[in-house]
Amino acid sequence: MFKLGFFSSGNTTNRCVANRDKPLKDSFGIFKISEDGNLVVMNGMKVIIWTSSTSHVVTSSIAQLRGGNLVLLDNSKNRNIIWLSYQHPSDTFLPKMKIPINSVKTGEKTGLRSWKSPLDPNYGNFSTSITAILPQLLIWKGRNLYWQSGQWNGQVFIGIKSMRSVHTGGYNVVDDEEGTVYLTGLVERKEPTRFVLDSSGNLVQSYWDGIDRIWKFPWSAIENDCDVYGTCGPFGSCNSLYSPICSCLRWFEPKNIDEWEKGNWTSGCVRRKSLQCDQEKNKTSTKDGFLKMGYMKVPDFAEWLPPKLEDECRSQCLNHPGEIRLITTLAFFVVCVGVYLTWFWMSRQRGKIWFQFKRNNQLNGKKICLGEIISNVGLDELPIFKFEVLAMSANQFHDNNKLGQGGFGLVYKGVLADGVEIAVKRLSTVSGQGMEEFMNEVLLISRVQHRNLVRLLGCCIEKEEKMLIYEYLPNKSLDVFLFAFLFYLMQKLKLLWMLDLSKRLHIIEGIIGRGLLYLHRDSRIKIIHRDLKPSNILLDNDFNPKISDFGMARIFKCNQDQAETRKVAGTYGYMAPEYAIKGTFSEKSDVFSFGVLLLEIMSGQKVACFWNEEISLSLLGYAWELWKENGLSNFIDQVIWDPNFEIVLTKCIQIGLLCVQEFARDRPTVSNVLSMFSSEVISLPTPLKPAFANFYDDNGVGSVNYVTLTNLDAR
Repeated sequence: MFKLGFFSSGNTTNRCVANRDKPLKDSFGIFKISEDGNLVVMNGMKVIIWTSSTSHVVTSSIAQLRGGNLVLLDNSKNRNIIWLSYQHPSDTFLPKMKIPINSVKTGEKTGLRSWKSPLDPNYGNFSTSITAILPQLLIWKGRNLYWQSGQWNGQVFIGIKSMRSVHTGGYNVVDDEEGTVYLTGLVERKEPTRFVLDSSGNLVQSYWDGIDRIWKFPWSAIENDCDVYGTCGPFGSCNSLYSPICSCLRWFEPKNIDEWEKGNWTSGCVRRKSLQCDQEKNKTSTKDGFLKMGYMKVPDFAEWLPPKLEDECRSQCLNHPGEIRLITTLAFFVVCVGVYLTWFWMSRQRGKIWFQFKRNNQLNGKKICLGEIISNVGLDELPIFKFEVLAMSANQFHDNNKLGQGGFGLVYKGVLADGVEIAVKRLSTVSGQGMEEFMNEVLLISRVQHRNLVRLLGCCIEKEEKMLIYEYLPNKSLDVFLFAFLFYLMQKLKLLWMLDLSKRLHIIEGIIGRGLLYLHRDSRIKIIHRDLKPSNILLDNDFNPKISDFGMARIFKCNQDQAETRKVAGTYGYMAPEYAIKGTFSEKSDVFSFGVLLLEIMSGQKVACFWNEEISLSLLGYAWELWKENGLSNFIDQVIWDPNFEIVLTKCIQIGLLCVQEFARDRPTVSNVLSMFSSEVISLPTPLKPAFANFYDDNGVGSVNYVTLTNLDAR
């Protein structure tokens, strides 16, 4: 599995590089044991460019252990190890490795150091370390904190929400009681596992899938912009589900409103009114109180008090106003945390942080009492199902009940005791993105109700199990009807229920005229779906379409036009160019996806699989060329082609081409698209050349982040 040798830049399989800052200038490298007992690397001129720098003892040999650890052995009878590569990691953390810190005796600390770029092993800008007191793993960008894991509670790092289900076997923290704390790698997984600090500063876990023979990536430290430390500054709250992602805590306002509105949130927020901690000095009867905030990660500089219950924590903080004021001044705020918070975080994912606030602040004309709880998670609004009830309904999640499969996990059909049929979406325990999608769907679908949106019936959170329960739709998803080989056989047999033109137009109207318009315009919250595609359009018995899978959706403010993200998530072929390339998304991004979907519905061709030997055009480019040449009869699915309806069919293709134009400013809005469909006026704008018009090779059919369902049967 491991081997030792010289390599050229670009070989990213190297896990430990000795002379990373001094590469050889020629091909005459020498690796040997020197006369003083050290391992050395020399160039062709026999100049030492790297040495193990051990004590000067007689050594006899080196060995590479099974786990990849290169060791230098002395010449004694016991063959003692005097140097090992695991104590000098590069950018990779492997099983049995240790990252120590000694804050008492030696001050020793070791960590990972990123490559300068994916092809350059020289020292990069990012490094890791652990803290000795209340251990936590940190990623640094230069001297600035970039990411934190949250404190170790004896089992997991409490700031990593998916650690319990994703990589419990990845870390352990050990204190040798002599001042040294070790972050160690466990070997509970049978398959090879590694953690790599990449050149962008992200710590990524991967494991080797022996069946598929590929590396899979169940978890990464930075999954969205909110994972970057201090993104929203002091007293700022970051929520990746919203756009913009930063907001001030209640009763706070931006410190620099101009920079805040430009998207630079690092200056954070300030209180609208000062605290009234010292009651004797201000001679007022008002008292400061606390506000609970859910799903907040404790800052690195927070002061931790001894474990206490909520009431004790509140009392201690309020009865020591001088201490609170000092800590507030130096560290922005004090955090009262104990066994209660840690248990709550891990058992219900609802850990809370207490912030001090003024009681005379108003909310809806009423004064807020102590203990006001802000619960934006949405779990309380949904029925909570027990695991055993769902397991029984789905025949213990038997394969015969399986409806679909994707990176998020599996979907099963279930039947409750009262006979109600349900679809159970079960979060995979190896899906890091799945947890974020799970919370996204809970937050969004529970707040919107529409006949053309799939209905969320409830959820289940028990230990490592996390599931979403939807209405069961016995008909197929749209992609099965459009692209399944078996269905094409059925079409040739001209079965009564085949997807004829009237049904396709009905589906198009339901998607754009009802579902998407509701999300963009009519809902109480504006939602951008970001992953509109045939497999996410479910069909009921009457072929009414229902938009599903809101795992990648984002909430916009009513007056907001667009947003940006550093993590592009979606499905190849359906992503707008500005989103795929720059991470910019808007209502027009969904319009682009709808345009691709519309062209697929009318042609019966899948955008990712389309290929014509005579041309080098994508499905979009092929439609555009035929539209210019008045040859759309060659593009439209022959099952629905009818010269009597040529005007209607041509109109659909033209609208689809308008939706997939390269620049967002040229595309119509959802409202404009609906007007085009409903208007009797034949004249429409002339579409410009679409994005991605030329053929591109894309064998993948799943989503970029392996979250959405790609194989779906009836549900």
